[in-house]
Amino acid sequence: MENKISEKFILKHIENLVKNEPNWIANLSNASALLKDTLDQINWVGFYLWDEETEELVLGPFQGRVACIRIASGKGVCGTAFEQRKTLVVPDVNEFPGHIFCDTASQSEIVVPLIKDGKAIGVLDVDAPIKNRFGTEEKELLESFVEVFLKYAR
Repeated sequence: MENKISEKFILKHIENLVKNEPNWIANLSNASALLKDTLDQINWVGFYLWDEETEELVLGPFQGRVACIRIASGKGVCGTAFEQRKTLVVPDVNEFPGHIFCDTASQSEIVVPLIKDGKAIGVLDVDAPIKNRFGTEEKELLESFVEVFLKYAR
């Protein structure tokens, strides 16, 4: 795993950050900062949150370059992961049908849906400037990260 710090440390750290903080935006902000600081070879990490009024994913707290603001369900990697309610690992974004190019530096991507009390509420999106950056270990880490985060957050 291409991580600066151990999985156990990352999961304990996110738990400690969010378990006593009720503010959703503060927790999302710290979660994206923690991942940006602890994962190697990534260039963007953040959240898109479901807006029931517009029926789109809307950009939330993130670390990285300017990003796409709105993504329809089923569109791009984020919208597809949200719609399918499953983690998507994309080794080469150039080969993903309908990929939305927000940052041309991004070459691979992993998106984990945020599901709280059976309801899809958004996604965690992580991009890398190299192809094939994400594998089984990162998938398991980020799914565990989201699980711990959602257990305490909001």
